[in-house]
Amino acid sequence: MLTSKKINFYTFFKLPAAWWSGVRVTTLTSKTCETYVRYSWRNQNPFKSMYFAVQAMAAELSTGALILKQLEEKELKVSMLVLGMKSKYFKKAVGKIKFSCLDGDKIGHSLLELNTKKSICTCILTANGYDEEGDLVANFEFEWTFKLK
Repeated sequence: MLTSKKINFYTFFKLPAAWWSGVRVTTLTSKTCETYVRYSWRNQNPFKSMYFAVQAMAAELSTGALILKQLEEKELKVSMLVLGMKSKYFKKAVGKIKFSCLDGDKIGHSLLELNTKKSICTCILTANGYDEEGDLVANFEFEWTFKLK
C-alpha cells in the first residue's frame, strides 16, 4: 500500500533534488495529496525567498503521488509524463509552504476513460501552495498524459 512515508523514501533514491531541497509528502489518500517544503539555505534564491523550481517540485509531487496512489488502487500499469506546466506566484515563499492537490476524482475519471478507450489521455491537475498564515503563495497546473503499458 502506497503511503506518504513510502513516497518520501522513494524521493531519496529517485528524486534526490526534491529530497535535498526538503520536499516531503504529509498526506496521501485516493482523493488528496499534501506536500510541504520549508524555506532554508538549501532552497533559497537571491531574493530571500524559496527558489521557484523548489516550489514546482513540491507542487508536482503532490499531483504525481496522487496519480500513483490511484494507479495502485485501480491496479493499472500506465506510463505517465508531464506535458506542460503553468504557474503563478502571489507572495514570497518563506517559512513552511504546504502544497495541496485535491483532484483525485479528476484522475479517477481520466484513468477510467483510459481503460475504456485503450489509448492515451491527458489530465490537468492543480496544486496550490499556502504559507503558515494560510495565504496563497503559488498556483500550479500540471498537464499529465497517461498511456496504458
